Amino acid sequence: MVTRRNPLFDTATTLGKILGFLGVSAICGVLVAGLLVPAAAVSGSAASGSIQFFDTLPAELQVNPPSQATTILAADGSQIASIYSENRTRVSLDQMSPFIKDAIVSVEDSRFYEHGGIDATGIMRAIVSTARGKQQGASTITQQYVNNVINESLVSQDKASDVKLNGVNKGVGDKLREMKLAIALEKKFSKQQILEGYLNIVFFNKDAYGIEAASRLFFSTSAKDLTLPQAALLAGVVNSPSYYDPVTNPDHAKQRRDLVLGLMLDQGKIKKADYDAAIATPVTTKVTQPRQGCAYAATAPYFCDYVLHLLLNNPAYGATPVERANRVARGGLTIQTTLDPKAQSVAQSQVDATTGANPDKWGATIVSVQPGSGKIVSMAQNTVWLPAPGKFDQTQNFNVDVVDPQGNDLNGLGGFQPGSTMKPFTFAEWLNEGKSMNTTINATVRKYPQNFPWRNTCPTPENGFYDANVTGSYDLQNSDDTHYRSMTVLYGLMNSINTATFASASQLDLCGIQKIVDAVGIHGGNPARDKSGAVTDANPKVPMTTLGNLIGSTQTAPLTMASAMATFSNNGKYCEPIAVTSVTDQTGAKLPAQSPNCRDAVSPEVAHGVAYAMQEVLNQGSGSLIQPRISTKTSFPIAAKTGTNDSNGSTWVVGYTSGLATASWFGDPLGGQTRFGRNITVNGKFYPSIDGYMIAGPQFSNYMSQVAPAYGTNPFPAPPSNLLDPPGYKPSTPSNNTPGNTTPNTQPSTQPSDNGKKNG
Repeated sequence: MVTRRNPLFDTATTLGKILGFLGVSAICGVLVAGLLVPAAAVSGSAASGSIQFFDTLPAELQVNPPSQATTILAADGSQIASIYSENRTRVSLDQMSPFIKDAIVSVEDSRFYEHGGIDATGIMRAIVSTARGKQQGASTITQQYVNNVINESLVSQDKASDVKLNGVNKGVGDKLREMKLAIALEKKFSKQQILEGYLNIVFFNKDAYGIEAASRLFFSTSAKDLTLPQAALLAGVVNSPSYYDPVTNPDHAKQRRDLVLGLMLDQGKIKKADYDAAIATPVTTKVTQPRQGCAYAATAPYFCDYVLHLLLNNPAYGATPVERANRVARGGLTIQTTLDPKAQSVAQSQVDATTGANPDKWGATIVSVQPGSGKIVSMAQNTVWLPAPGKFDQTQNFNVDVVDPQGNDLNGLGGFQPGSTMKPFTFAEWLNEGKSMNTTINATVRKYPQNFPWRNTCPTPENGFYDANVTGSYDLQNSDDTHYRSMTVLYGLMNSINTATFASASQLDLCGIQKIVDAVGIHGGNPARDKSGAVTDANPKVPMTTLGNLIGSTQTAPLTMASAMATFSNNGKYCEPIAVTSVTDQTGAKLPAQSPNCRDAVSPEVAHGVAYAMQEVLNQGSGSLIQPRISTKTSFPIAAKTGTNDSNGSTWVVGYTSGLATASWFGDPLGGQTRFGRNITVNGKFYPSIDGYMIAGPQFSNYMSQVAPAYGTNPFPAPPSNLLDPPGYKPSTPSNNTPGNTTPNTQPSTQPSDNGKKNG
């Protein structure tokens, strides 16, 4: 049986509306009375009961700073990017135009300075309006502020579904709680504080929360510089941001603006002449659309993304990924980084120029660190984050690992096969065992059979082998047939001769090489995983016992290689790479950041010996055609090593001065360098095959010529004489070849090469 409703009390009727509203208003009236007289003075059981009812409502309101944009800054303080879920920049009341303060009070709460949180006059006016069939709100600015604070808190707790909007999904209890909280707020804060908080939290547009963001969005100005017509327009937008949007609905916006101006005139906030001039002003906007996120970074989007991942992976910023994401996107953090915008600009120009239009999607990267601190100075790659016609778009970072040491995602590609850039570490162990770099070795040996007596004091069962008589194996090869002969260890390194590297390794403890590789931070860029895909080893070792890693067969990230080489510049001390120097929240409180973390890796004597030899790589070895110079005649002390993998799909130059270490890479960034770097055209130039000195080399040379002098190019300390025996050997003078250009050089056939099976 259907229950029939009495039409007299149906809330859809006028009388029903009046009675329903009076029910709430009776309680509200008692609440208002409670503001004016002490509760003990209110007589009558009904009044006492109502006050007791209100006393059961929560009076506390945690007024936390509203969500603000996080800013990522370069080392010089310039902005890299802004990150937010709500575009808001908090400003103090004295940084707001007096017009916006008067306008918002005039239209939203004309008795703001007279009531104690709720407005009895406004409530009665709303009752009459409701009785006449017109919906009219009675919320004061204080109540609206309370409502915004509650909703902001819910959103920050990932409870957006619990947000309640005025006139949409609020019940009587919600309204009563809001009123009591408004009263409590007025007792705790001044009117100026409440107005400032309201204007900083209120919603104007999906891209503008608070008056500062709204001013910049619609007028490309600041809140303090708003004119009277602009302020009146923005004050009007608050009532219905979509309907009164001055961009999409300028006619609606003008009507509302003119209403606000009329109220300001009626309330004595402006003079008639000001009103007339403002009314006559057309609605015009000058939109500055905010762009948030690393994809829109002013520079270095991939470095920006790396910095974000460092914070999002750090438990100090929240116990869960959601908490950390909220802290970053809503916490108004200021993140100071190590990036040098000038160096970054040069790096980006170089990698872009290396490949030109690049329809075949070859990759180019440059990353630099500062020896002694590990600070990342630049990080560039020749791709764009957002898809664009004719561009190589890519969101993964070519310069970093896939995951961090704890197994958390870094959005990195994981690196590339380093080729002969690994050879200096075998050379370092040669020096570490007290052997002279000018010792002659037999580089004719190409077979290292399964039973070869490698010396290895580490507990590893397998040392690897090279033997064409064994199915699936092959004899060790050089790039040409002219270097299967005796030579010094130094000559073998500076010309990147594979058989020389193995000849020297055969006289060393492989465990010693492994210890050096580990000490300088070299590790695989791709994590080891179990069958389920879970990370079992975030930063796997690059094991020297497989022998192939003597000439670089395990993928390593450019950032890893640059940091490793920086060790030799820093007297043998390895410093972990860092990107974030300080983080502060919106209150100015300091949060965890990174600081230099350095350790002894090799002795200073070994570091100086390696620097000596790697200078010779550029003076007269495999990198002699890419010697960086400040001018065509002036060089500076610099050490480097070229490198190329078996397929020629991964080519490098990694080197350093006294103040800067850089990894320059060119090759196939897709599919683990399975594409051969042979018979290819790059930037309009055909290459039968590519090696490190050809494309990565000029990229390195041009970059270091422009950037390295600013970081210091002091001479490297000389190694001790016992590492240079036999006596009488002196380093050659730098070659007179001109430095490489962004257009790759054509090299003579006698130029030493440096890749894997066939090259070093």
